[in-house]
Amino acid sequence: MKSIIGFLMAALVAGSAFAADAAPKAAKPDLAKGEASFAVCAACHGADGNSGTPANPKLAQQHPEYLVKQLQEFKSGKRANAIMSGFASTLSDDDMRNIAFWLASKTAKPGFANDKQTVALGERIYRGGIADRQVPACASCHSPNGAGLPSQYPRLAGQHADYTSTQLVAYREGVRKNNAQMPMVAAKMNDREIKAVSDYIAGLR
Repeated sequence: MKSIIGFLMAALVAGSAFAADAAPKAAKPDLAKGEASFAVCAACHGADGNSGTPANPKLAQQHPEYLVKQLQEFKSGKRANAIMSGFASTLSDDDMRNIAFWLASKTAKPGFANDKQTVALGERIYRGGIADRQVPACASCHSPNGAGLPSQYPRLAGQHADYTSTQLVAYREGVRKNNAQMPMVAAKMNDREIKAVSDYIAGLR
């Protein structure tokens, strides 16, 4: 009996190894190519992914899986932006991975909250949500320090308040549609709450 069980276990392990070998493996990201491809993006997003323009997002240290998803959706039209769709349309999947992993290797520069009058409100929303409207705490998905969760939720810490606010409004108004959860969250927030939490996020680190 032991020999039969041993044989079956060996066959199972061998089969698993064969399946793993047979499965296609994604090419290892080429960071040098990613840096070269990103050169055209630097005018808006900064040479190292740290955009100096509040309307354009900081991309440095962002989770690469999230960046690849956004580029793919700009290319497919699922996320609408005329400028980004044009750039993304020229990129292959390998180009996107190379760029995304290069950006992930860069260090994000910290930002700062600027509106002292709404910092407390922004913190309450980020850490506790808005209970009477069933708005969940941002920290529950994006983590208490804004680092996010790889492959699931993007890093928010230090992001420009103007950019974050614009995206929340776009979710609320149905302009941005490439996420199932965020439109339902943003739909329950008013302009003051959106601006407050966006400003608070800018100061997270």
